[in-house]
Amino acid sequence: MKRFLNTRTLLLFAILLFLGPVSMFAEGGLAAVMDWFLGILIAIPGVIVALAFHEFAHAWVAYKCGDPTPKVLGRVTLDPTAHVDLLGILMLIFCGFGWGKPVVINPSNFKKKRRDSIMVGLAGVSMNLIVAVVFGGILKGLLTAMPGLLTTEFGITVFTVFYYVVQINAVLMLFNLLPVPPLDGFGVISDIFNLQGTKLYNFVYRNGLLILLVLVIFNVPAKVISLPSAKIVNFIVRNIWHVF
Repeated sequence: MKRFLNTRTLLLFAILLFLGPVSMFAEGGLAAVMDWFLGILIAIPGVIVALAFHEFAHAWVAYKCGDPTPKVLGRVTLDPTAHVDLLGILMLIFCGFGWGKPVVINPSNFKKKRRDSIMVGLAGVSMNLIVAVVFGGILKGLLTAMPGLLTTEFGITVFTVFYYVVQINAVLMLFNLLPVPPLDGFGVISDIFNLQGTKLYNFVYRNGLLILLVLVIFNVPAKVISLPSAKIVNFIVRNIWHVF
């Protein structure tokens, strides 16, 4: 991730960090800022779960495809400390979009390079969908085991924490499919259309994080994925598990 960091991207990131609390204060004063911060605290478990499972999936699939690199580097694990990228998790917490520490792989070790590269690229987002469905089932189990869960403030908080796991995994899945590095969608598209080595690929790869931060500042990802992510969450909790 160090290759993406420079003065411009750090400046843009600083702007993003202030967009949340400043906009909340402008809308509702200190009380709105405190509510925003409480929402962040409740979302942190979902963020950690989503990132850990996402990066684990990349590492595990790469290892199964014949590349020992993730195993050697200690990435074939669900331990969040092995996968959390500081910039990525701060982006996810403060801005609603982020990523984990990229899993280092050596495609030359793959049994079928192009096929396996695509599989590894799609592994993370596929895992996020699985996790979202599983935690939807956990929500259903909580309400079945404790019918009065939503009648207390503590119960509502517990429910919200698990609901956020579903929501964050759906958002992370769709966000990572965007074709901008360091997101998975860029690698998958590059592998499908053999873009590596082209001028377009090199330009986008070098300036990926800067492009991504500009898009986030102008709220482009939210406009693209907010509706489909909401529909996915609604389908999981209502149609699959009948939580509501």
